[in-house]
Amino acid sequence: MSGEAAGGPSSAEEALAPATDELLSHLHLVGIGGAGMSGIARILLARGERVSGSDARDSRTVLALRTQGARVGIGHHEDNLDQYADPPSAVVVSTAIDEGNPELVGARERGIPVLGRAEALAALMRDHRVACVTGTHGKTSTTSMLTVALQHCRFDPSFAIGGDLNDSGANAHHGDGGVFVAEADESDGSFLVFSPDVAVVTNVEPDHLDHHGSVEAYTEVFEKFVERVRPGGVLIAGVDDPGAAALADRAENAGFRVRRYGSAVEGEDDARLVAYHPSHGRSMVELLLGEGGRTRSVELFISVPGEHMAGNAVAALLAGLELSAPLEGLLEGLAAFGGVRRRFEFKGRADGVRVYDDYAHHPTEVRVQLRAARTEVESGRLIVVFQPHLFSRTAAFAAEFAEALALADEVVVLDVYGAREQPQPGVSGELISGAVPLPPERVHYEPSITEVPLRIAELVRPGDVVLTMGAGDVTMLGPEILTEVGNRSTTGSEPSDTEQS
Repeated sequence: MSGEAAGGPSSAEEALAPATDELLSHLHLVGIGGAGMSGIARILLARGERVSGSDARDSRTVLALRTQGARVGIGHHEDNLDQYADPPSAVVVSTAIDEGNPELVGARERGIPVLGRAEALAALMRDHRVACVTGTHGKTSTTSMLTVALQHCRFDPSFAIGGDLNDSGANAHHGDGGVFVAEADESDGSFLVFSPDVAVVTNVEPDHLDHHGSVEAYTEVFEKFVERVRPGGVLIAGVDDPGAAALADRAENAGFRVRRYGSAVEGEDDARLVAYHPSHGRSMVELLLGEGGRTRSVELFISVPGEHMAGNAVAALLAGLELSAPLEGLLEGLAAFGGVRRRFEFKGRADGVRVYDDYAHHPTEVRVQLRAARTEVESGRLIVVFQPHLFSRTAAFAAEFAEALALADEVVVLDVYGAREQPQPGVSGELISGAVPLPPERVHYEPSITEVPLRIAELVRPGDVVLTMGAGDVTMLGPEILTEVGNRSTTGSEPSDTEQS
């Protein structure tokens, strides 16, 4: 980490700076239905810009964007670039788009500028005070908490998040408050085009080694991100995590201003978690909050379970204070936070069985979410349906996944959701299920996702909590599980007992 307490603009930002307005006047987004791309599209449409794009298939997201004015082609074809009389001012792609994509090839042949998703987002941030939230885990929830808390303080921030807020159903918004809050994705290093005033790093644990290549390289990209903080800005770090704690120390030694949060911090501007009190989905955190040379006792309430969520809320609180929001308003907003889609999202209830869905796809995320889910189990059992994500991640962390899954009472492991990767010999969900340290009769390997709802219906009994978990299509199983459980019920149920979210 360099000794300068602020970074200059990246080459990408320098390229954007002279003609930002022109470049944003008509963006064509390849894969517009994805979480990141759709957020950019929503902000541009709200600003009155022209938006076109394409996606592999129709979806609710694509339909919503069309309703707002976007022109979207289904399937990837070069003529998707011609949905307006004049060509796009720029074409936006993510790292998931193949170099042979016909729209990307066509754009280059026609001399149309090509931007990465993060570069387009960085252009939208211009002329705003910017808060970026990153980390191996918790960035979506923390970004969402900060956004809701600022909205409660009437800040009307612009925001771009990797998940939909439960309250509004949106993952992005163009606000009038002069503040931009964004989730900063470290997976491919593209967050290095951002220059935040407030940088939040929740934790730093090895992940995405398929891209970064080594633990050292993955750690280094966070150091480079901190170097992007603007003059007068701040790093907020969750120092109960060793990786983030080491990052905070290096940043402070290099001259950056740092605010820490955790159970053992003692700095005059830090936030120390004194106690955590869970209570059936709602919890209270006792804090000693340092600010401006004085310390005060604070009670922070949140309506989402898990001590990890409490830590995320504290990070959001500190970030909000750095953006000049009032403490009382932030506390009220955090207490009102209704959660994020796919973060322990309640899907419904049938025959006394509750079903939730969660995005956890790293061993640490699985561990902390199962611990949080345990607090929601009263008389029954905790049953997890886990779908590994990526062959490389499964191979690297199979033993850690198995150990984390043992926190459940019954475990069903699906086959690997490969996403962008090709299968690897010997790497399947059985690599995890065979290592779970539970009695064999309580661990089930189910390679056919279509068989899962029936299997779960045979396993469950009233009082159980079922949690579908993973970053792939396991999220579709919740309603199907509820239907099968309802169909197999042999006892009378009240009408509300089959309610789905």
